[in-house]
Amino acid sequence: MVYQSKLADESVDALFDAILLLENKEECYRFFEDICTVGEIKSLAQRLEVAKLLMKNKTYSDISKITGASTATISRVKRALDYGADGYRTILKKLEKREDGDRDQS
Repeated sequence: MVYQSKLADESVDALFDAILLLENKEECYRFFEDICTVGEIKSLAQRLEVAKLLMKNKTYSDISKITGASTATISRVKRALDYGADGYRTILKKLEKREDGDRDQS
C-alpha cells in the first residue's frame, strides 16, 4: 500500500526529491540553512527531540526542562505520535538502529 499524504503535490514532491539527494550532514546543513530560517530548523530539531523523549515515556515537565519546548509543542508531537502518519516512529526506529550499530562497532 502506498501512503497518500494530504501534503502531496508537485512542489512538495520536488522538495522531498531534493532532500533525498543530500549525501551527507554538511550538504544538509548547507541546504537547510538556505531554505529555512534558523528558528525553523531549531523548531524541527526540538520536535524530533521531544518525540524521542516521549517515546522514552518522559513526563511533559521533564521534556520541557530538557528541550525548552512548550507544553503545546509537546502535546502536538504527542498527538502526531498517537494519531499521525508514523513519521516520527519510523525515523526514531531508524536512528535507534543506527545508534545501536554504532555502539556495536565501538
